[in-house]
Amino acid sequence: MNQIHPYPLWLGHSGESRDFKKIFDLGVKVVIQLAAEEAPLQPPRELVYCRFPLLDGAGNRAELLFLAVSTAATLIKMRVPTLITCGAGISRCPAVAAAALSMVYHEPPESYLEKVLEHHHGDVSPGFWNEIISLLPSLH
Repeated sequence: MNQIHPYPLWLGHSGESRDFKKIFDLGVKVVIQLAAEEAPLQPPRELVYCRFPLLDGAGNRAELLFLAVSTAATLIKMRVPTLITCGAGISRCPAVAAAALSMVYHEPPESYLEKVLEHHHGDVSPGFWNEIISLLPSLH
């Protein structure tokens, strides 16, 4: 689980999304799960949990992508400590985090993807990234 400094934002893989002790130790208040192939979490009731079952590649429903990115952006804007996870933690979560930061701070998503990848290893699926990029104008 890696923090994307200077934001109250962490990225991780599916196993880390189940480590509730560490999540609470970090002060995380919300977990966003993005992996369609992962079973839903059963978090403690004190933790807010959002699940957006996204594919790691093309073929995602636009409204689901919109909800995932805009939810993450709202939490970032409100400075709510948030963990975003997906299966391996290297494609969907960095892409959604970058798009959300781009939405909040009105800078190109590519520059935020570079910033995110300075703090967290990533290998973003081109099909998934292209879907996010095509969605961003409707998010601003």
